Formats: sequence, C-alpha cells, structure tokens
Amino acid sequence: MERTIFDMEHDMFRDSVRKFLQREVAPHVDRWHEQGIVDREVFRKAGEQGLCLMWADEKFGGLGLDDFRFEQILIEEIVNHGDPGFGLSLHSRLVGPYLGALGTPEQQSRFLPGCVSGETILGIAMSEPGTGSDVSGIRTRAEDMGDHYLLNGSKIYISNGINGDLFVVAARTVADQPHGLGLFLVERDMDGFTRGRNLKKMGLKAQDTAELFFDNVKVPKENVLGDPHKGFYYLMQFLAEERLIVATGCVAAAESALQTTIEYVKERHAFGQPIAAFQNTRFKLADMRTRIDVAQTFVDRLVMDHNAGKLSAEVAAEAKVFCSELEGWVTDECLQLHGGAGYMDEYRISRLYANARVSRIYAGSSEIMREIIARAMGLDPRQAHRG
Repeated sequence: MERTIFDMEHDMFRDSVRKFLQREVAPHVDRWHEQGIVDREVFRKAGEQGLCLMWADEKFGGLGLDDFRFEQILIEEIVNHGDPGFGLSLHSRLVGPYLGALGTPEQQSRFLPGCVSGETILGIAMSEPGTGSDVSGIRTRAEDMGDHYLLNGSKIYISNGINGDLFVVAARTVADQPHGLGLFLVERDMDGFTRGRNLKKMGLKAQDTAELFFDNVKVPKENVLGDPHKGFYYLMQFLAEERLIVATGCVAAAESALQTTIEYVKERHAFGQPIAAFQNTRFKLADMRTRIDVAQTFVDRLVMDHNAGKLSAEVAAEAKVFCSELEGWVTDECLQLHGGAGYMDEYRISRLYANARVSRIYAGSSEIMREIIARAMGLDPRQAHRG
C-alpha cells in the first residue's frame, strides 16, 4: 500500500539513514548481541550524521527538525537495517524532550550539545522493583536539603543503563501524595550513584538494561527538571509520544517479519512444492498483509496528528496496544511458517519474535492501555462503583 505522508526530503533522508545503518550498525549486530551492549561509538557516529536529537535547536548543534516523520523513518530503518537494541530513539525522543521542554537555559546549554553529538548518552529511570506501569507507586525518594536534594532508592530494567551518562530519575518529593514526584538529572560520576549488572533478556539483546542504585546521591538544585512537585504530570505529558514511538516500531517489525517470511516460503519446499503454494500459507500471509496495512495507516495518521499537536494520550494508547499485539501475532505466525528453522537464532524471524514480546509490556502494558482507553469512553470503575 502506498504511504502518502512523506515528501521527497523524507525519501532522501530515508536513503541516507539506510546507508548509515548498513555501514555503521549492521556489521556489528551479531557482536553486540553476544556482548549484550552496543558500542558507545555508534551514538557518536549517529551524532556526526545528525541523527541524535534532530529536534534540538541549531545553537546546540541540532537540526531544528521537530517533524516526527524523520524519527518515524529512523525507527523503521533501524528495524530493517540495524537493530532495535540500538536505543537511539530512547536517547533522542523519549529522554531528550524532557530537557527540551523542561530544562532551563543553563541546563540546555550544559547538556544538549553533548546529547546532540552522541557523546552524552541519555536514559530515563522510572521503573522500580515493586512498581511497573504504576508511576504513582514510586518509592525512590528525594529529600530537599536546601542547596541540593538527597536521592535514595533503586530503579530496574533501565534501558541504556550501562552506556548512559545522564539519567532523568523520577523520585518521590512529597511522602503522602501519590503524585508528589520530581524529576532529577543524575550524572554518571555523581557520588553514591552505581549500577548493577547488565541484565540478560529474552530479546533486545544488543540493548544494555541495568539496575540503578542511589545511595545518598547529592543532586544539586541546578539538576532539578521543572517543578520538583510536578514530576508525575510531566511524565504523563510525554507518554503519548512514547507510545507512538513504540507503535511505530511494532508496525515496522511486523512488516519486516512479513517480508522475511514471504522470501522464506517461496524458497522452502515441502511435499514437492514451495510452502507458499499451500493455501494455508497464502491465507495467513494475506491476513497479515491486511492487518499491517490497517495498522500502518493508523500510525501514519497519528504521526501527522502529533505534528499538529493533536495526539491524545487515549488514542496513543489505542495505537500502542493494537500495534504491539499485531507485532506479537505476526511474528508468531511467521515463525510457525519457518518451521524448525524459525527457532534458530541465525534466522531473522527468531530475533524478531523474541524482541516482540516486550512490546506488550514496556511503555505501559496492554492491560494499562485498555484501562486508559476504557476510561476515555466514560467507563471509569470508580464512577461505576458509586453508581
């Protein structure tokens, strides 16, 4: 299906991104999988290519491109010609905008140039051992000590956790208020800030994921993002884009799984004929093609809505739950069509399948997404109970 949201400049950008990934990322993917982390150098090379924080102002070294279509292209090409374990969109569009929207001029001047160049790698620390999608349950605490905050607690499952140089850390600032959170910029070399081992995962094996520990970390007031009591609302503000980013990657992965499977079933024979000749195979692939086209149309529309400032949290949740579950279904069906070969790591479908499982969990689980959608429909359980 022809996609109509891209102009010639987007096509040219896609071509340049593809060449960069084929040159600087693809040759290293197997090694990154083995070592469980990408080379830091690839962030710097992405920065040289202008791919980090593309939205940042030119005075910080950015391109001043706030058109989300460029990030959408980058996400799609990383799936097709790189590896989703390369956390570039996490760096640029999940964490970077906190500095762009909430950072003071001093904070932006201090941190953004390094983020744009790829020398300062970003991460965000929300999840804790006892909390996942429930941000209001955060226990890490930040105590106001006058000229600084004293940060204590721990975070878990933090992407870019080993490579990261600067983390946006959510911590409780008001003990008796579920929404009483602040956001703090924690730098790599701060005393009391340590990280655990690089956690082994089912998928996304090239992405470093770690626990972070804060033991009486002195965070200067100059490293507080925005109002130290409004962190919960800031987090909610950025979740719509985060879920659109996930949805974009999910559709791209589903498309990649479909294409690699089409190639496989044309070449693989069973009972004297290509697997593609069986009606079961053709019908399954036809269903995949149809649903992926529907999902892609939906996501493309939301990208344009986001560019216009009209993307709501509820509709972003619809995209996230629909596309992540589509990715899971497609990769499962495609692996089945590969037979035993699909279970082998040397086949692309094996990695796509393993990577897909987390999509229904991170950035808000499918259950949480459905709760958000239902409440937007007026189906709030608290109101129903009172009724």
